[in-house]
Amino acid sequence: MTTQSTVKVQLVRSPIGTKVSHRATVRGLGLRKVNSVSELEDTPAVRGMINKISYLVKVL
Repeated sequence: MTTQSTVKVQLVRSPIGTKVSHRATVRGLGLRKVNSVSELEDTPAVRGMINKISYLVKVL
C-alpha cells in the first residue's frame, strides 16, 4: 500500500510553431489547451517529458 506521489502540470504556452516531437510530448502528458492541467505519476519518464518541454509548461 505505497502511495504514489503525483505531479500537476499546466500548459502555459501554445505548442504552435514548436517541433513536432514537442507537440507530441504535450499530448502525451494529457495536455490539450493552454491553461489545461494534468495530474500525473511522478516517474522518471514523466519528469523527462516535463524537462523536454519546460518552456511550455509549469509544474504546480
